[in-house]
Amino acid sequence: MKLFSGQILYLCFRLFRLFLLFFLISSAWGEEMEIPSSFHPVGAGARAMGMGGAFMAIADDATAASWNPGGLVQLARPEFSIVLSACSRREDNDFTLQPEASGEESVQEENINFLSAAYPFYLFRRNMVLSFTYQHLFDFGREWEFVSVQKESPLRTVENWDFLQEGALTAIGLSYCIQITPRFSAGITFNLWDDDLTSNHWKQRYRMAGKGRLGLEPISYSLDKTVDYSFTGSNFNIGVLWRFRENIGLAAVFKTPFTADIDYRFSKTVRQSYPDAGGPKNRADDTVISEYEKRSDGLDMPLSYGVGFVYDFSDIFSLSGDFFRTEWGNFVYREENGQESSAVSGLPISESDVKAAHQIRIGAEYRILRPERNCVIPIRGGLFYDPAPAEGNPDDIYGFSLGLGFSKDERYSLDAAYQFRFGKDMGNSLVKNAGFSQDRHEHKIYLSLILYM
Repeated sequence: MKLFSGQILYLCFRLFRLFLLFFLISSAWGEEMEIPSSFHPVGAGARAMGMGGAFMAIADDATAASWNPGGLVQLARPEFSIVLSACSRREDNDFTLQPEASGEESVQEENINFLSAAYPFYLFRRNMVLSFTYQHLFDFGREWEFVSVQKESPLRTVENWDFLQEGALTAIGLSYCIQITPRFSAGITFNLWDDDLTSNHWKQRYRMAGKGRLGLEPISYSLDKTVDYSFTGSNFNIGVLWRFRENIGLAAVFKTPFTADIDYRFSKTVRQSYPDAGGPKNRADDTVISEYEKRSDGLDMPLSYGVGFVYDFSDIFSLSGDFFRTEWGNFVYREENGQESSAVSGLPISESDVKAAHQIRIGAEYRILRPERNCVIPIRGGLFYDPAPAEGNPDDIYGFSLGLGFSKDERYSLDAAYQFRFGKDMGNSLVKNAGFSQDRHEHKIYLSLILYM
C-alpha cells in the first residue's frame, strides 16, 4: 500500500511539473497577426513605387485600379500589365532579457505583384473603363532560429527555437470608372479575397527543443506548434480624380472596412522525458500532451482613406504627394466564442491601445523625351513614411525609392524600381516577456511591363 501511494504521489508531482513546463512554453508567444511587409499596400507597379508610392493623383496607367480607380478613365486604349517583385528583408533581433537569443535573421521572397487588363469604351456620351486585376497585397514571410536560456527556478534549461511564418493575402478586383465631367472622374473596385481562388492564408510554426533541469532533476522536452489561418472576404475601393487645372490634379481614395471569415486550425504537441530520474521502476520515460482545435473566427479589417495631389511643372517634370490613414484600432480578431482581441498586439480589446497610422509619400518624375525615336525615358525618385501599427504608438518605418522607365512608340512601357525600407526599435510586443525589439531593413525590386493595344 505504501508503495502504491508513493507511486501516485510521484505521478502527481510529475504531472504538476509537466503542466508547469507546458504553461511556460505555451505563453512564450502571442497570437497577434504580424505582417513583416508593409501594412499599407495601397497599390502596385514599378512606376508608382519608383515615385515612393505617391501615385493616387496620377493613376494614369493600367495599375490605376490598385491606386485610385477614379484615374482609370485616363486610359485611351486597352492595356495589359504585369508586375514582378523580389524582396530581401533583414531583421536584427534584440532580446534584452535573453541576450543569447539576439541575432540577425533574413528572408527572400519573389512573387507576381500585379496583373491587369483594362478596356476603355464610350457609352452614354461618357468615357468609361472596365478593368480586371489581381494584386498581391500582404506578405507573411519570416524565419527565425535562436537559442533561449531559462535560468529562473524551477526551470533552468537551454532551448533551441525555430519559428517559421509563411503565406500571403491577395485580391481579385473588378473596377469600373466613369468620366463625370471633362475634368472629374470617379471609379470603384470590388475586391474579392478568397482562399479557394488565390492565395489567402498564412501559417505559423513553432519548434523548440530544450534540455536542462527542472528543479534538481534532468529534463529534455520539445514543442511543436502550428497555427493555420485561411482568409475570405470582400470590400470596395472608391476613388475620385479631379483635374481642376490642366497641370494640377487632386485625388481621394476610400477603402471600405469589412469582416473576413477566418478558418482557424491549431495543433500543439509537448513532449518531455527525465532520462536520469529516479522514482518507481517500470514507469514510462516520455510524457506527451497534445492539443488540436478548429474554429470559425472573424477578422475585422479597418477603414482606410487618403488624399493625393500632382503638380506638373512642365511636360517633363511632375511632383506628387499622398497622405493615407488607416484606423488600426479597429483591426480586431474575433474568436468563435465572441472573445475579441487586437489583431496588432493580441491583447483583449479592453486592454489594447492601438492608434491609427498615417502614411506620407512624396515622389517626382523627370521625363527625357526623344521624339526622333518616338520614346520617353522617365527617371523617378521618392521618399515615404510607412509606419507599422503597434501597441501604444506606431513603429516608425522610413524609406526611399528610385526608378527608371522606357516607353516606345506608345506600344509598351517597361519600368523598374528599387525601394528601401528601414525601421529601428520595432515590435516590442511581438515576443512577450523578453524585452524584445528589432531593427528591420528591406530591399525590394519591382519590374513592370505594360502593353498598349
